[in-house]
Amino acid sequence: PVQLVESGGGSVQAGGSLRLSCAASGDTISRYSMAWFRQAPGKQREWVSSISTGGAFTRYADSVKGRFTIARDNAKNTLYLQMNNLKPEDNAMYYCAGRISFGSSLYLRDSDFAYWGQGTQVTLSS
Repeated sequence: PVQLVESGGGSVQAGGSLRLSCAASGDTISRYSMAWFRQAPGKQREWVSSISTGGAFTRYADSVKGRFTIARDNAKNTLYLQMNNLKPEDNAMYYCAGRISFGSSLYLRDSDFAYWGQGTQVTLSS
């Protein structure tokens, strides 16, 4: 099975940018439909964005649309989340998730995903 490891989190001021990475090992992520989720303190985990196996299709939560960009480099076995114009409400632990997919479907529910990273923290400072 694939193992996922997130990186790139940190502390950033509102209005700033961060790029999260999710490095995969143990399998090639070209077989996996991927997504980013986040969980803020005291709140349930929420879906952020999804991308199809080849990267042709993406989808975003309304709260991040126009500010975040999901991308993947299957040759590098890595998933990315570029986050711009960060807001205090983006403060959360961010997780990448994957599931084997044989088509170009997008998945949005956390129950759709079998493989998860350990998370990387994004902290917004005013």
